[in-house]
Amino acid sequence: MTSLTSVLPHLEEQFRNKRLVFWHDPDGDYADQLFGVDIPDVTVVSVANDEYALKYRILQEEPDAKFLIYRQGVAPSDIENWLLDLELAYGVFTADRTALLRHDLGLTAGGVDVVLDNYESFFRSSKRTDALKALLNADDSMDLVQAKICAVLLGQSEHSMLELIRTLLVENAQGSTTKYDSLTEYGLLDFHWAGVAKIYGYKADRPSVNDFVLWMFRQAINRFKSDQPGALRNIQLDFASLRYDVRSAKALMTLASRAAKDLDYAGRIEDADIASLAGNDLFEEVEQKIISTLARQVTDRTIGAREVAETVRSRRSSIWVDGYRDLYTAIGAASELLSALASATFEMSSIDGGLQRYQKEWFRIDQLYRHFQLAVRITDYADVVETLRDEVENYYINRFLFPLGASWQHQVDAVSMWSSNAVRPQPSFYQDRVEPLVRKGTKKAVVIISDALRYEVAEELGTRVRQEDRFDAALDAMLGVLPSYTQLGMAALLPHKTLAHSKGGDPVLVDGQRSDGTVNRNKILEPVDGFAIQAEDVLAMGNRELRQLYTEHHVFYVYHNGIDAAGDKAATERSVFEAAETTLDTVMKLVKKWTSANATNIFVTADHGFLYQDRPLADAGYLSTKPQGDDLPVVNRRYVLGRGLKDNPAFRTFEPEQVGLASDLQVQIPKSIHRLRLPGAGSRYVHGGAALQEIVVPVLAINKKRTSDTRQVNVDVQPETDKITTGQLVVKLYQTEPVSEKVQPRTLRAGLYVGETLISNLAELTFDQISDEARDRYQSAQMLLSQEADAFNNRTVELRLEEQIPNTTQWRTYTKAQYMLRRSFTTDFDI
Repeated sequence: MTSLTSVLPHLEEQFRNKRLVFWHDPDGDYADQLFGVDIPDVTVVSVANDEYALKYRILQEEPDAKFLIYRQGVAPSDIENWLLDLELAYGVFTADRTALLRHDLGLTAGGVDVVLDNYESFFRSSKRTDALKALLNADDSMDLVQAKICAVLLGQSEHSMLELIRTLLVENAQGSTTKYDSLTEYGLLDFHWAGVAKIYGYKADRPSVNDFVLWMFRQAINRFKSDQPGALRNIQLDFASLRYDVRSAKALMTLASRAAKDLDYAGRIEDADIASLAGNDLFEEVEQKIISTLARQVTDRTIGAREVAETVRSRRSSIWVDGYRDLYTAIGAASELLSALASATFEMSSIDGGLQRYQKEWFRIDQLYRHFQLAVRITDYADVVETLRDEVENYYINRFLFPLGASWQHQVDAVSMWSSNAVRPQPSFYQDRVEPLVRKGTKKAVVIISDALRYEVAEELGTRVRQEDRFDAALDAMLGVLPSYTQLGMAALLPHKTLAHSKGGDPVLVDGQRSDGTVNRNKILEPVDGFAIQAEDVLAMGNRELRQLYTEHHVFYVYHNGIDAAGDKAATERSVFEAAETTLDTVMKLVKKWTSANATNIFVTADHGFLYQDRPLADAGYLSTKPQGDDLPVVNRRYVLGRGLKDNPAFRTFEPEQVGLASDLQVQIPKSIHRLRLPGAGSRYVHGGAALQEIVVPVLAINKKRTSDTRQVNVDVQPETDKITTGQLVVKLYQTEPVSEKVQPRTLRAGLYVGETLISNLAELTFDQISDEARDRYQSAQMLLSQEADAFNNRTVELRLEEQIPNTTQWRTYTKAQYMLRRSFTTDFDI
């Protein structure tokens, strides 16, 4: 029995809009407690075979007074009940628990009392009851009330089957059963699984979350096909939401990994080819199969570079791709590198021709090699591409470095002066680039010198810069100094008239002054109102401090050392490509830092480039001879400085004046890419010689514009019909132009709507195709109608393409198209 204390609030509520309240108490549970009813201005009377007298009193004698009319026992039949007309007019109050609970919850639909009685233990908690009340509507049916009880037990604010299943799957993936057990504890498990069977089609003698997971993935493997059209449409739609919604995506990946093992999915696709797996990202095993197949086919040269590139691009949307991006990068780079070298020739008729071809095409081989090696070094699955790695290494060394080095050496041997008509010399950098800008004192220049930033790395930096809004970058090259090493390269970039080695080689003298270190470089820059500073000092400055510094000088030389710092040490030389990647990020930060300080003219350049191969040098890579001379103050793996050097066919010897140096030290360079065998530092990474990779020095001129110049690529809807006659619609979408540095990818989601009601799945698509071929830039979105579509037959529906508002979780309409939904019953959801 509910206590009188619990009943009183309900009685008081009755009197808020009633004068008379009739209380039936069949068992007389409250007869002895009537004295405790104390409601202001309410008279309590008890029916004791005096119905007529009571009726006369409340209608005639006290027509405005409020009465609580209490009756215990069984009420008389209608014909014998003198109070029947009043009871019908005012209603009858009962104090049984179910009725009070129904009243509290505001429920009015028939049959809900059965639900309230069945789950009495659920309502013992006021917290649970209040949570349920917040979800209920007055006319909720028995099934809706039970679904919402399930939602409360699962900690959900939504009662849809999708959200209930999402909660249980996330919990299952975490190895917990607490929420699932609550359904059992409160007797709702049968109801839940009956709902799953009705809505999704999952039926089992002993249903469970684990069994449902396997069933769900089996249907997905079978593409949700069914003998009964549309029978699995709901699970097909919700499966997509479960996999791609951030709330459950990680859990579904965990469950997929589990299901793949239970279903032996790897065995199922053992003989599958790449084409049959296109668009399939159901299990991680698909990613692994595609990658292993690609790696083998690229190694065997049984797949073209275009097909590899398209396959790699298409996998970017896979939910598993984050764990395999590095492998895809490696395979894509390897495919392009091997394809290019399969037909490459390295003919050149002059030193100018060699320099120009390296800038236009050959640098790309070095860049691809770097991309490949970096990706392989940082992936967790390097063994997968080990055979491919050997092939890339063989091709890069034997079909690129050596033949290019030999061909280029013929041109180096033929020149009497180290100069070019096609490329300006590195020592003229200040005169050519900086001095014209600052000559009148109205403009300023910032020069960022990154040690060993070779041409191909700078080319990638230029691409990154141009992808930034309002930034432009133009890449050019200089003919680097010989020998191509740090001290001389750094000195050549400073304003000067003469460069010379000191007696022992270093330090290098600029107009007779030492040029090593920031202090000495500041002395050299002072006459041109210049200032030298280390990159780390710039990065440590606040914006206000750097802006102030920018006002104090006209020329700024910023020195950064990342690549050379890693490559010049045997212990870290194999991390030189990681250092190159870090350098790209750091230099981008420096560029943005300086532009924030109002700099508009920025040059990024280097002292020299470098040669690198990941495989330890074979004996053929070393010279079998040693330099000879009267005085050898400097002997490096790639260059020698000395006096009275002896001619040797293994070396190219230059007099100092031939390489623009005002000193008495001759320069001797091992021919091609050969090294001198010396103790100490490593031999994979070297510089100092005359190889193209060492002496094609980049100059990246960067400017920041006042107006925006980047935008996202445009996408058109190209309907092939204006009607929807089945349970699905395939929509053709066209990316109107290739993605480029200033035209950036666009991600959209597609859905069918009536007003704001979604009646289909939501399909997310990324438009990032770089191909100039129009046929490569088409995509199709498959829209599957949901149950909600049933209510809108013969109505106009809208295909809506939406894009996410930056830095929010909100979406806005990008474009739309209208269709007439006109489905016959015979084709209802024929998926």
